[in-house]
Amino acid sequence: MNKAKRGFVAAAAAMSIWGLLPVYWKQMSGVPAYEILSHRIIWSLVAATMFLSIRGSWGKVSLALRDRKVISLMSLSGAVIGCNWLLYIWAVNSGHVLQCSLGYYINPLINVLTGYVVFKDRLRPVQWAAIALAGAGVLYQIVLYGKVPWIALGLACSFSLYALIRKLADVDPLPGLFLETAVLAFPAVAFLAWTGIDGGGAFMTEGIRVSLFLIGTGLITSIPLLWFVQGARDISLVTVGLLQYISPTLQFMLGYWVYGESFSSAQMVTFTSIWVALTIYTVDSVNDVIRKKRRTRD
Repeated sequence: MNKAKRGFVAAAAAMSIWGLLPVYWKQMSGVPAYEILSHRIIWSLVAATMFLSIRGSWGKVSLALRDRKVISLMSLSGAVIGCNWLLYIWAVNSGHVLQCSLGYYINPLINVLTGYVVFKDRLRPVQWAAIALAGAGVLYQIVLYGKVPWIALGLACSFSLYALIRKLADVDPLPGLFLETAVLAFPAVAFLAWTGIDGGGAFMTEGIRVSLFLIGTGLITSIPLLWFVQGARDISLVTVGLLQYISPTLQFMLGYWVYGESFSSAQMVTFTSIWVALTIYTVDSVNDVIRKKRRTRD
């Protein structure tokens, strides 16, 4: 298997795991979201420590710790991704997988808008049209039902903010995961200690199966991350952009066909608007890459 194929398989596998995460969280549906989050933080820190040791990448962590700006940014990114994880876990186990899917469909368009606002990126008219169409789809649901799809918007905006902070920090993903979870580890340990003293903790009290799933949150967080980073280095950005739709598509299939969540006509309009917007945006992005390659050859 050549480098490009390995990269494609690795990135696709990572996206597939992220798309199937609701199945994993559902195995701990009886455990409060705060407790699952705390375990995810602690065991992700353990997993990141293990992989950093295997790879001999502690020098990158040491380098990041010498920069106060990086430390501040990583502390902030840790807080943001912690909120994103908490909302996602709670939403899945509360029966809102479809909203999670919608959030991660919207995310690429939020990223484009963030680039325009923060980095003054120039947007082509087609990109503006895609963003406007997605916004109209969300607005339709708000006007019809008077309800904001806050879970979807919360996930999309928090992950977009996280991506922005990580871009500013310029730290590799694995050292970044270590630093973020290290920042969150103390409150996570304190929370679990408090629940343990109070007698309400699930770890080692709800059976070995639940305990193993809690421990596994470290690997289920770090392994897809490593696969995605490896894959993204070996394939084009256009391919990465196309692969990112695997995750919300799998979430949609799980929410609708496996977990039987209700899907109203208003939701159909919203999802269709987002799907059409993403199709327009993706086709335009591919065409832009083709145009640039032609200009380079000429």
